[in-house]
Amino acid sequence: MSRVTSADVARESGVSRTTVSYVLNDKGGDAIPESTRQRVREAAARLGYTPSAAARALRRGRSDLVLCVLPDWPIGPVIDFLLDQLTVELAGRGLSLLVHHARGPRPLADLWRAVTPRAVLGLLPFAPEDERAMRQAGIQVVGSALDENNDPGTFSVPQIAIGRLQVEHLVSRGHRVVAYAAPDDTRLAAFADRRAAGVSSACDELGLPAPAVATVRLDVDAAAEVVRAWRSAPEPVTAVAAYNDEVALAVLAGVRAEGLRVPEDVAVIGVDDVPAARLASPALTTVWQAIDAQATYLAASVMAALDGTDEPPRPDDVFHVVVRSST
Repeated sequence: MSRVTSADVARESGVSRTTVSYVLNDKGGDAIPESTRQRVREAAARLGYTPSAAARALRRGRSDLVLCVLPDWPIGPVIDFLLDQLTVELAGRGLSLLVHHARGPRPLADLWRAVTPRAVLGLLPFAPEDERAMRQAGIQVVGSALDENNDPGTFSVPQIAIGRLQVEHLVSRGHRVVAYAAPDDTRLAAFADRRAAGVSSACDELGLPAPAVATVRLDVDAAAEVVRAWRSAPEPVTAVAAYNDEVALAVLAGVRAEGLRVPEDVAVIGVDDVPAARLASPALTTVWQAIDAQATYLAASVMAALDGTDEPPRPDDVFHVVVRSST
């Protein structure tokens, strides 16, 4: 079925397309009788007419959309919560969030040209040519980065510092031989490699042996095999910094399968503080991230870019250790 247009409404109501446009956009003042307005509205409703978002944006010179470009990451609890918080924050400012999961070869330009957003928010930095084209089109661009980035309008979450914090906590509990449990999803490599680098640099600076690094699948037998290898090394691992809470929960299961105790034999720390971390046995120590504060900052950055005002102050406490029984 073809899309109903304003021309169809005009024919149905016996008026011109200009009159239809005036009525449906609440213009024209007293020049259009109320009976004509009512006839046009009834015809539009009867035909199921829906105004084109692109045309509406063109008339107003802007849309109410903020396009969020999500890299090819799996949608876990953290990203899901971030997007939910962003949606709430922007809705409070009269804006709608449209999420684009960047998969496949289609150019980003095809999307932003079709939906005419007021702003584009990237959860990773944009390619220079994409950013330049969007700015030339009058679209505000706000980005974020995985590590320290001093570019104006770019928010960074220091992944390396998260890995360092994990090791510092484990050392404070008396551990000297640390392992890093990496995820098996290659889409997470950008995060995982940075956190592993933080674990390695902290071990080096604190005079610890280089961390044993292994990929841990979310499977009890696979996790137990990794734990067995760590414990049978010349210097047995006594503490594990896991990429995130899911991987940490797999390590906990592997430790139990090997008949070992947590934290007496092996201490474990994760990242994210997902609800399951509190329900684990023993409860999981983790690095909490201020996802709500990050969402508030990103939404405020979008508004600052649209209004031409100063960049908002960055949140201070973006992560800290939540100590539970696993360490």
